[in-house]
Amino acid sequence: MNQPFIPGLIPTHRSSGTKGKSPDMYRQKFHRASHQESATTPNHLLDRLKKDLIPLGRDSCAWNQLIKLTQNKQVVLLGEATHGTHEFYKLRAEITKRLIENHGFNAVAIEADWPDAYEVNRYVRAIDGANSVIQSLSGFRRFPHWMWRNKDVVEFLDWLRQHNTHRNRLGRAAGFYGLDLYSLHNSIEAVLNYLGKVDPAAARRMARWYGCFDNFGGNPRKYGYLTGMGLAPSCENEVVRALKDLRIRKEFY
Repeated sequence: MNQPFIPGLIPTHRSSGTKGKSPDMYRQKFHRASHQESATTPNHLLDRLKKDLIPLGRDSCAWNQLIKLTQNKQVVLLGEATHGTHEFYKLRAEITKRLIENHGFNAVAIEADWPDAYEVNRYVRAIDGANSVIQSLSGFRRFPHWMWRNKDVVEFLDWLRQHNTHRNRLGRAAGFYGLDLYSLHNSIEAVLNYLGKVDPAAARRMARWYGCFDNFGGNPRKYGYLTGMGLAPSCENEVVRALKDLRIRKEFY
């Protein structure tokens, strides 16, 4: 069954219970697939998987066993076998809540563009910006935008904002950030717009260094191809100079 539609969002989909197909049918298919795989997979690999897998359900012991694996870790990586599947998104959110609430984790870094995710960060930390979770997600327009603009993510972000309400005063709010590098020119524009308001001289320096990319007509793929083939000079030195300049002056921003 699909989740209720939210304006501006796309619901994630449940992996079972699809119209016309019962959960038992999925179990039978899974059993057949597992049997076929076991015939071609070395036994020692299957034994290792069975040993390391932790089935999650309502059993608190299993959850405690999973969370215990994160002790003394600075980074925990959470993925999913398929994008857009409700069960994976729900479990990932629950695990993340426990890590933030009980184990001091203070950053969620996702597979998304930095400028888009930073608008969400402003929302969950109640910084000037988006007034609603739907508005904060409006920047996710690059395919597949439904990876983050869905009901499960909305519920998690609302929880995170509420959680941060009590932590902001203590300087322990958890942030939400993007790791992807697809948004080259959007990121440049965000930096220049910000500096134009708080440090116009720095904005002019950044514009001069970032101007190196203008030679490629606003096409990051063209830049990657030409520089990778040695047909055009790299902008690495200019970008590093810009980064160093920003880091030196970070206390002022």
